[in-house]
This record gives sequence, structure tokens and C-alpha cells, in this order.
Amino acid sequence: MSQKPSITFTKRAAPRKGSVVVLWAEGAGLSEAGAACDPANILERASEVADFSGKSGVVLDVLAPEGLGLDRLIALGAGKAQELDEYGWMKLGGVVAATLRRTSDATVVADLPDAAADGAGAAALAAGIVLRSYSFDRYKTRKGEASDDAAQKPGKIAIQTSDPAGAKKAFAAMAAVVDGVLLARDLVNEPANVLGPLEFVERIRKLAQLGVEVEILAEKEMKKLGMGALLGVAQGSPRGARLAVMRWNGGKAKDMPVAFVGKGVTFDTGGNSMKSPSGMEDMKGDMGGAAAVTGLMHALAARKAKANVVGVVGLVENAVDGNAQRPGDIVTSMSGQTIEVLNTDAEGRLVLADALWYCADRFKPAAMIDLATLTGAIMVALGQHHAGLFCNDDELAGWLAQAGSETHERLWRMPLGPEYDKLIDSKNADMKNVGGRYGGAITAAQFLQRFVKDTPWAHLDIAGTAMGAPSSEISQSWGTGFGVRLLDRLVRDHYEK
Repeated sequence: MSQKPSITFTKRAAPRKGSVVVLWAEGAGLSEAGAACDPANILERASEVADFSGKSGVVLDVLAPEGLGLDRLIALGAGKAQELDEYGWMKLGGVVAATLRRTSDATVVADLPDAAADGAGAAALAAGIVLRSYSFDRYKTRKGEASDDAAQKPGKIAIQTSDPAGAKKAFAAMAAVVDGVLLARDLVNEPANVLGPLEFVERIRKLAQLGVEVEILAEKEMKKLGMGALLGVAQGSPRGARLAVMRWNGGKAKDMPVAFVGKGVTFDTGGNSMKSPSGMEDMKGDMGGAAAVTGLMHALAARKAKANVVGVVGLVENAVDGNAQRPGDIVTSMSGQTIEVLNTDAEGRLVLADALWYCADRFKPAAMIDLATLTGAIMVALGQHHAGLFCNDDELAGWLAQAGSETHERLWRMPLGPEYDKLIDSKNADMKNVGGRYGGAITAAQFLQRFVKDTPWAHLDIAGTAMGAPSSEISQSWGTGFGVRLLDRLVRDHYEK
């Protein structure tokens, strides 16, 4: 990924060089701190000419303002300061990063009238700057050319605030989560020839440096456990399969863990039920669930979360050769339940079936949440601004929805029920892996529910939000890292003690 900008928090002082961004509250004009950066009232005069009122996200840019020695003097509309929440501050940070592209040194005056002065806003602003500054440029050999829209100098950004110590402390925890998001983005953006199951495992092993316990199960061990569903997906690829188990023990020994399970199909051809060529290159991102779980474990360990957390990801490549699974094959899952594979492109649920059963059986978690780029049907239902939420526990569903609202990684609850469950009954096995044309996201969730035992469980279908989602103020990346901030908030609010 691109190099992150260097961010520091400082007390108020009139900048003498570089570029200066002053936050301007809607209807309030420049703050006292902002006015100190504009002794000639240049921004005040320019705002009248440009009819600039401080509306959120609007930028007023004055180049080489006379008499100040600055390269640029910029007013950034912050909207109504008293209405700014954490995500609002992050969005402002994203606009700052976009405005300062190719700028080596800058100062941001972050104090606003009527806004909280505890440093949390400045910290969220910084988090937004880092998230927006991300670009996946590892394979670009001509970085920094004018024609390269992704290129930018990381720069040094000083954020002026009335509470720099508070901002620095708050940002330390936020930076851990941001790094988890960036890790997830990197994993999703990597091409499949570089990131297969074995290479993914090597990325996961690095979490041990943060204190995460990492355990890797190979095919021999999974076969011994009876994971016929997961291994059936992998049998067409020479690259092998792995089940990665990550454990962060930040809580008390007696505390039950919360568990997160991720689908990790590093490339999905569809198998013998092959996908059409259109968009198949996007299937390098079919491991977005596993990427989110890995990024989440990084975030929790890096910020020393006071909770016991388990992450389990099933890593396979769904390829085509003479040994690949065929439509009509019947496999036996770790649970002992048999599955008739009518469509080899409905493979993610097979991977998750064994991963979920293994997780529930071994760890007896207080709750288990899986993430998967599972169905195109969820995108038909919800588009790309919400992920689908399926849940067997109303309290857990409420917690997840609230976390989604606060982080803006939004969820929409979808139904489950016996009428849908009947659609995956098979005349030849205990179940089939597809349920017909209608309600495809629901029948996929019903399939997964058969492997969770009595565990409070939620399934997040992130097919529309983990890759190729619409750009936002804090993400211009094809791989979004969706789920890391959402689930970190869930853990922080409900599982840390």
C-alpha cells in the first residue's frame, strides 16, 4: 500500500509555511484559532465572494495568499459543529487528505466552536486522513507521475488542537483500528497469483508479533476432522487449503470468547459451474470476509482489547481441473451432515459450514459472527450501501445494527425462517447447497444456520460492500476493508470488560 502520512498533534500557533487548512463551522465563521492563521482576513473576504458558508465538505482554497508566506490557505466547511460525531470527523479528515494531495507539509486547525474539546474529534480527523490517503500502488513502477491519479506524497500533517495530549491518546487506539482496515484492504486488493491460501497464511502469521496466537490446520488435519465440505471446494486447485485460527486473549481466563469466522476463497472461478468472463477478475476479492477477520484481529491486538476473541478463516481456491468438484457430488461436512453440491459456484457456504462448526464445537463462543462475500442476491436486494445481516439472536442483531450505524458500515437485517429452510432440503442428501432462484441470500444464510448449533450467531453478507463499493470520503480503494471498524466497535461496546 502507499506510505501513510505522518501526523502529529500540536497546540495552537500561527503557521509560517506550507499549506494550512482551517475548519470552518457552518453559520459560525472562523474560530479564534482559525482567525489567527488569517491575520489579513483573506479567507473572510474570499468567503463573501465565493458565498462560502461552512457547509460540510465544501472547500475554499486560496493559493499563495499575499503577505502570509503560505503556499495555500484553505477553509474546509465542517457543517454544524455540535452535530459532528466520530464518523463526521473522519469524513472531514478524508476531505483534508483529498485536498492536500501532493502536498508535503501542512497544518490543520481543528478546533471548532461548540465542538467537543477532548481531543477525540482531532483524533478521528487524523484517522480519516490516513484512511483516505490509502492507495494500492505496490505494483506501480512509475509512481508520482502527474497522470497517476492514485499517486500522492504522504506528507507531514500537524493537527492543531486545544488538547493535543488527549488527541494523541485517542488516536493511538484509532490508529490500531485504521491499520487493521488497511491490512484488510491490502489483502482484498492483492492479485490471486500473489495471494493464495498459503501466502494468506503467511500474512496471518505476522499477527504473532502483536501477541495473537496463530494456529494453522493443513489438509491432512482437516481431513482427519472430517471437513469434507471445505476440502471439496479446494480439490480442483494445486495450491492447497488451510484453516487459520487466531486467538487474542485480552480478557479474563474465565470469559467466554466472541468469535469471528471469515470466508477466504482467494480466487473463485465458479468451479465446474464456471462464472461468465465478465467481472471474473473481481473474484480475487472473494476472500473479503477472511480479510476483515484478519484485519479485526490486528486491530484488537494492536490496541490491547480487553476481551477474548477468536478468529477462524477457511482459505481455499475454487479452481477447475480434472479433480474439481462436480455438480451433483455429495460431500460430508465436519458436522456429519451431508450436502448435495448442485452448483459449484455456491462454494463459500461450503467453506463456512466446516469453519463455523469447528469454531462452535471447539471454542463454545458467547457469540459467533461470520463475514462472507457470499451472494450476488444480497446486492440485488440492498445495493452496495448496506451489508445483509442475518441473525438468530435479537440482542446480537441490535448490537450489530447499532455498531453499523455508528461506524457507517451499515447493516440491514434480513429474514430467516422455516419456510426458507425447507428450500435447501435435498432428496439425495441432508441438504443441497442452493435453494432456487428466489431469496438466494436468505437460503444461503439458512444453509449456514445448520452449522452453528445453539450459538448466538450472525451472518454478514458483505458481497456488495467489501469490494467495488462506491467511493466515500474515507475510502477510494476497490477493497474497502468493510467490517473491521464495525466489529471492533461491537467488541469494544459489548465484549470488553
